[in-house]
Amino acid sequence: MRPFWPLNWFIRRSSTGRDMSTDCIFCLIASGEDEEAEIVKQNKELVCFKDIYPAAPHHYLVVPRQHIYSCFSLHRGHISLVKKMAEMGKAVLREQGITDMTVARLGFHQPPYISVGHLHLHVIAPASQISPYMLYKFIPETESFITEESLRRDLQVKHHCSENCMCPRFLNRTLVAAEAQTCDLEHSQM
Repeated sequence: MRPFWPLNWFIRRSSTGRDMSTDCIFCLIASGEDEEAEIVKQNKELVCFKDIYPAAPHHYLVVPRQHIYSCFSLHRGHISLVKKMAEMGKAVLREQGITDMTVARLGFHQPPYISVGHLHLHVIAPASQISPYMLYKFIPETESFITEESLRRDLQVKHHCSENCMCPRFLNRTLVAAEAQTCDLEHSQM
């Protein structure tokens, strides 16, 4: 189902020339327009800052400077972006003294379970100290939260599906339907 407004009606160019949303807090943080955000690392493509509602002692968000709505907006060409986001998150954890990455949890919320419509990687450590009140939000490989490894793996095989496609990728990601094309997997057509 296609929304009744153009998908890019709220996008503007930042002072760096990158696409950004006029009402997206993460775009404002990435462009340096939010003075309250505590940025811990940044480069030309990405910004990492502390989560304002940390679920664990170390909880950071890594966002691309370019406005990308969610992990459902990604395609195979974004695999390197996801990898770079994870690398930045791990680098921040190492700088904070977390050297064992098995205690960390890196992942993305999936629509409709996102609170900000801007792609962001949660970098949380130690996972064993996630607040019991927030634990449900960060359970890996659920409908709401996918690890960065799983997302990269999914992007390797991601295809766009038509409305009559019955593959699990379409059934679980109906928000992709707005920009859907015919599925390239013969077995999944009705």
